[in-house]
Amino acid sequence: MNASNRPLPEWFNRIEAGQIRLPRFQRFEAWTHNEVAGVLEAVLRGLPVGATLTLDVGDSEPFVSRVMEGAPVPVERCNEHLLDGQQRLTALWRSLNDNYPDRTYFVHLPDGADPREDAQPSVMGVPRWMRQDVRYPLWVDDPHGAFSRGLVPVRLLRPGDVYREIMTWCDAATRDDLTASKELQRTILELRDRVRSYNIPYLALPVTTPKDVALEVFIKMNTSAVRLTAFDIVVAQLEEATGQSLHDLVSTLQMRVPDAPAYRDLGNWVLDTAALREDRPPAQASYARLDLSRLESEWDELVEGIAWAVSVLEDERVFDAERLPSTAVLPVLAALHGWLPADPDALGNARALVRAYLWRAFLTARYEQAASTRSFQDFRGLRDAVAGSGTTETIPIFDEDQFPLPSAADLRAARWPKNRDTLGRGVLAVALRAGARDLADDGVVTRQTIRKREYHHVFPNSVLTGVGQLSPAESFRALNCVLITWRTNRRIGAKPPLEYLKDRIEASSLGEQALRDRLASHLVPFAVLADAGWDPAAPPEVVTPTIQKHYEQFLDARAELLLTHVEQLCRGLVPTGS
Repeated sequence: MNASNRPLPEWFNRIEAGQIRLPRFQRFEAWTHNEVAGVLEAVLRGLPVGATLTLDVGDSEPFVSRVMEGAPVPVERCNEHLLDGQQRLTALWRSLNDNYPDRTYFVHLPDGADPREDAQPSVMGVPRWMRQDVRYPLWVDDPHGAFSRGLVPVRLLRPGDVYREIMTWCDAATRDDLTASKELQRTILELRDRVRSYNIPYLALPVTTPKDVALEVFIKMNTSAVRLTAFDIVVAQLEEATGQSLHDLVSTLQMRVPDAPAYRDLGNWVLDTAALREDRPPAQASYARLDLSRLESEWDELVEGIAWAVSVLEDERVFDAERLPSTAVLPVLAALHGWLPADPDALGNARALVRAYLWRAFLTARYEQAASTRSFQDFRGLRDAVAGSGTTETIPIFDEDQFPLPSAADLRAARWPKNRDTLGRGVLAVALRAGARDLADDGVVTRQTIRKREYHHVFPNSVLTGVGQLSPAESFRALNCVLITWRTNRRIGAKPPLEYLKDRIEASSLGEQALRDRLASHLVPFAVLADAGWDPAAPPEVVTPTIQKHYEQFLDARAELLLTHVEQLCRGLVPTGS
């Protein structure tokens, strides 16, 4: 391995010509905008950004390659593969060529600062957006508007012949003040000298390096700010073992199952599912032991499994990661698909078993610890059961002595479902399973509408924590939450239940029964809410205990109502009315 120096302009020349490219297994851009600004500042201040790693290419490329993001179509043959340093070089190439669609980068010079003296420039990225085919903010593309803010676009510092562009920009920035324009040009040229002379050293593997050795060096020596993930490593290993791109495979998965990314990052979902299919725990330690040839040959089956998992979740009215009580179920569902029976009756029994498993995962403490190990144990038991060689007794999650179903008291204590608590989200999931029609417009929650719904306090938080004198923890309980549209949420506001119920009844052409049905679709007891009224003008010693009494009655009544559905779902049944 040889160590050499290479100035930034030469790196840019090679990128532009296509002489240096990325192996296809390389991850995509991962740096944040702050990291991009940071590497620009390091260049302008002459600070090191680390060495890169390349592989010399002979007559044929050892790996399938792609050009760097933002680079032009290659005009010359590839003679180097960039194994490490992609994030740094991509950040410099794209920022200095101003081809980030959502950012434009500027050098900020404080008043009176002169880079030829001791003052050090800083870099900032300005967000960009499109509206009606116009790119905003407008001042970014106005030299005077930028300069009046003390900003100079970093694109003027890029290697190459840009002197005429610099003069034009400086004249416009200073509004043709010749003296000021010349001074600004000198400042920019000084900054360009720093960029032009900046050196990025690299280590080069010779052309004789075997592919497997190059891959091992890539994995072990990757030293960028965003370190390789387990998925990145499997991507590289699959490429070397089979010539297949896992990035491409995952892209086809997303096209075939477009709703799958709503639940989880597809790459890790794939690896966890593949591990279970090979009878290994869904964990990073298993990824290194995957049979990569099997992963490629059985890809279609894996995709079918993920598609089936999505359909199961949709049938149970769980539509996205924000409402998913436990991600541990995802690879289990996907991997189980390969063992489902073909006989319709047996398949119906398997589906009931899966439903029972799913809701136990959502409503018990089974996956609150050691989720990887426990999901592996449950998968093995479920696999045998759906294949006809096991019973629920062999599936740990069905052991109600260790993992009891929630009691009414447990449901009452469940926290606000927007948190990541399993039971809190499980309570909301049960209500969504029941239908969850909007209280005003009667719309049903679907995949398309769920992101337009808001978490609503049945008993307003301001009432409970204000005159009701309860703590936020008591107000933000899962039983006090329903999902409704933002319009309905704004219309209800902080009104007491009795008041907003009357408003909804008066607004509905179907009267009280329509509201009863809509509340029932959330498993919310109408009768208890209909009694929940108080006189805001009454003294606090009267109002406070009244609010507290009605709230306690509501929590008790809704817990009992939910409990019936919980018990049915956790036994694989479809609750009556769902």
